[in-house]
Amino acid sequence: MISVPSNGIHLRVTDTGGEGRPVVLIHGWPLSAASWENQASVLMQAGHRVVAYDRRGFGASDKPETGYDYDTLAADLDGLLTELDLRDVTLVGFSMGGGEVVRYLSTYGADRVRSAVLAAAVPPYLLKTDDNPDGGLGEDDVQAFVDGITGDREAFLDGFVTDFFSVDGELQVSEEERQKALELTRPATTESLVGCVDAFARTDFRPDLAAITVPTLVVHGDGDATVPFEVSGKRSAEAIDGAELVVVEGAPHGFNVSHAAELNAALGDFMAR
Repeated sequence: MISVPSNGIHLRVTDTGGEGRPVVLIHGWPLSAASWENQASVLMQAGHRVVAYDRRGFGASDKPETGYDYDTLAADLDGLLTELDLRDVTLVGFSMGGGEVVRYLSTYGADRVRSAVLAAAVPPYLLKTDDNPDGGLGEDDVQAFVDGITGDREAFLDGFVTDFFSVDGELQVSEEERQKALELTRPATTESLVGCVDAFARTDFRPDLAAITVPTLVVHGDGDATVPFEVSGKRSAEAIDGAELVVVEGAPHGFNVSHAAELNAALGDFMAR
């Protein structure tokens, strides 16, 4: 575990080291890098240098009161890649983390990046607007997130994590796994939770997707009720030139746990090229 100075803060980073081609794992809301445990070990066994970090405000990273917009979060990622001097990298963003991947590529370019993976990711644009009628969240939905976080946070996150791993109301993981994920939410601050909701709900990534030039894998569960495939993965795959799409049948949002074997197979095949 190391700390990487970025934008005046420190990010908690895990790095397996070694000479393998690096992969950087960027976690979803409201979790931490520990949520990648089912992927990190498999990628390491395949010979990759595996780097994962807790987003600012989450896990063991610093928790400033501000800085939860995607420009700042992408700058954090740039700081990490620069500090560790990572090159020929595959960036893998899960859910909210997909936003960092596409904003990084559109802002900083692909000099350090070999390829990208968007896993159950929030792009291209979740908020329903006049020019984005196919978005998945209305203003009332966004406010419900904020009210839940600032009201009975524990009950709200308990329900969110249940939905995270459910398809048609049926939990797809063990209660032990659900509780493990719920525990990962506890270090997050109210400021980071609310700030990131505003970021992933309201950021329009459509221009970012159009700027992507590296090989890109979009992988999504067709049972995802948190970030539905039709709202996000399908549209992102259509918007990125040459993107490869893998749809995991019967998988919820948290398919990195419930359908880890299927996700790992898709990652392994893509990264072996």
